Amino acid sequence: MLRYSLFIAIVGIVLLAGCASQPSDPRVNMGKGVGGDTLADNVITRPFALAVSALLGEGIEITDIIEAHTPEGYLDVQMRGYNKAHGIKRFEYRVEWLDANGMTIPTKTSVWQPCSAMGKSEVSFRFIAPRREAVNFRLNTRKDTKS
Repeated sequence: MLRYSLFIAIVGIVLLAGCASQPSDPRVNMGKGVGGDTLADNVITRPFALAVSALLGEGIEITDIIEAHTPEGYLDVQMRGYNKAHGIKRFEYRVEWLDANGMTIPTKTSVWQPCSAMGKSEVSFRFIAPRREAVNFRLNTRKDTKS
């Protein structure tokens, strides 16, 4: 009986490790403790999801990125996500703007900004590039350093 229980526990851990979600856009880096460190919606693991969610924690998942340009020619980005956690998720984010060569454009606006998302709710961000040379971006997140 002990061997059977140990086998089930090992299989469960392997399943949980393989079901963590990753951001779908490579320009978004969800830091540890912010992004989805949770189970995917899997029929096999669904019964255990609530218990495991309490152990692993759930996070914010980016669901949509919309890019446009302002009438003046600045890159305008709107990012939407969903907080899969039951509680408020506090974190910080920083946008780095990139030129046509992929090089970072130094700006005073590229600083860590605090943000929070209510549990089981949508969250959205909007960023407008500070210079016309910005043709792409990189978003970094990290766990709120003040909490």
